[in-house]
Amino acid sequence: MTGTPNAAIDSGSRPRTAGVYDYLLGGNEHYRVDREVGERLPALAREGARQNRAFMHRAVEWLARQGVDQFLDIGTGFPAEPNLHQIAQGVNPAARVLYVDNNRIVLRYAEALLVSHPDGVTGHLQADVRETAAVLEGARATLDLRRPVALSLIGLLHFLPDSCDPHALVAELVRALPSGSHLVLSHAASDLHAERAREVIEAYRRGGMQLVPRDRAACARFFDGLDLVEPGLVTVSRWFRDTPGPAYSDAGVYAGVARVAQASP
Repeated sequence: MTGTPNAAIDSGSRPRTAGVYDYLLGGNEHYRVDREVGERLPALAREGARQNRAFMHRAVEWLARQGVDQFLDIGTGFPAEPNLHQIAQGVNPAARVLYVDNNRIVLRYAEALLVSHPDGVTGHLQADVRETAAVLEGARATLDLRRPVALSLIGLLHFLPDSCDPHALVAELVRALPSGSHLVLSHAASDLHAERAREVIEAYRRGGMQLVPRDRAACARFFDGLDLVEPGLVTVSRWFRDTPGPAYSDAGVYAGVARVAQASP
């Protein structure tokens, strides 16, 4: 995408997590207040955003090559090429992708810019991950939830405090998916680079946003009852399958992919 930050994002009075992430990725769909938060973040935050995005690319491409042809991406954020549907439909042009975000402006951008391959489907849904029933009901208009789905929660859950019980939310979403589905998840770490993690928390707090990094044990709980795909729960630059490994990065973000197993009789 090219251009300058668009005033239609909001009045510019308060930063948005999607805008800060766009700034960290080098995009243009952020406002000055988003940029100010991004500039207060330690340098590793930009590397973390880039590595987080690269993990998503590798995970989605691998899943598409395994035959997964439906993707539910919650917490879409502003478009940043290549986007999830471009990766999935680059492998299988008939893949179906549903982008979900609770920000109507983000969805407006997505509807305009995230255009499906003619053989596939790319849908958009305004909904909040905390309202799982609404997400699942809306998803049925685009996806067949009787067939395997890859549920993508990339860099989202660390913006939910413990009071929202993000582990329960993920479990509810996963329970609605059939055997052969997958959970793709990344989450900021609290037990890696602790001092820098505190700097990141404070920068977001000063911008009026809450960031809740979690330790490895808490991140592993999101995969309870699922079969973690090798290499398991690792930092974002360490997750790869069937391709040469990316260069090592010090980014403090955990990532994993897990398969929904056949339910016990």
